[in-house]
Amino acid sequence: MKTLAEYLRHADSILVFTGAGISTRSGIPDFRGPKGIWKKRQPVYYQDFLASEASRIEYWDYKLEGWEQFRDARPNAAHLALAKLEAANKLNLLITQNVDGLHQKAGNSRKKVVELHGTNAEVSCQSCGARSDPEPHFRYFQTHRKSPICHCGGLLKPATISFGQALDEALLQRAYTSASTADLVLALGSTLAVYPAAMIPLQAAKRGIPYVIINLGETDHDGDELVCLRISADISSILPSAVDEALSQ
Repeated sequence: MKTLAEYLRHADSILVFTGAGISTRSGIPDFRGPKGIWKKRQPVYYQDFLASEASRIEYWDYKLEGWEQFRDARPNAAHLALAKLEAANKLNLLITQNVDGLHQKAGNSRKKVVELHGTNAEVSCQSCGARSDPEPHFRYFQTHRKSPICHCGGLLKPATISFGQALDEALLQRAYTSASTADLVLALGSTLAVYPAAMIPLQAAKRGIPYVIINLGETDHDGDELVCLRISADISSILPSAVDEALSQ
């Protein structure tokens, strides 16, 4: 923790990359862990969602299963610690693979958060692009067991990136721009196994800046010579204390 605090103290432009592990203490299950979502369900690919009502029903059913959990989740101490880094003007950008919106709920500003995989806080039309509150659409699906339709006639889908769906190029560009200017990169709660997202911390570290990974399980970057500090611990048990120590001096 003291080594982490030293890195945080000397940094002025931190790039943070977060995965599901930062939100498990908030009651949000991970995807690839021993009890992860993909151990119980097969993902619905985007092309199948577009082509088949049966696939759309399967997708909406999966989303309905966790919807209230996502809606009611609250930030934990690790999320709040990252908001403190922004308040202290130490945050370059916070890039998250998570779709739970907990970074914003903790106090990080929208301009500092890049949600690479989208958000559960909105539903988007796959035709006109309109965004709307998810609650009435989930209620409709719950009642009728049919996939909701936009007023334009297009298919509605929670505004998250599905398997087979392209990432937003503008968001990727923001992420890589941050990687070119940050002076410290933290990867928190991610297996670093999903690409191209997992390339972003490496791109930053290749410039010679410190690269710190905190994750309970193994990551794809373990053992990489670019990693200068690897901590196997629950993030909320170490990051808040390290941030407080770094900001106290």
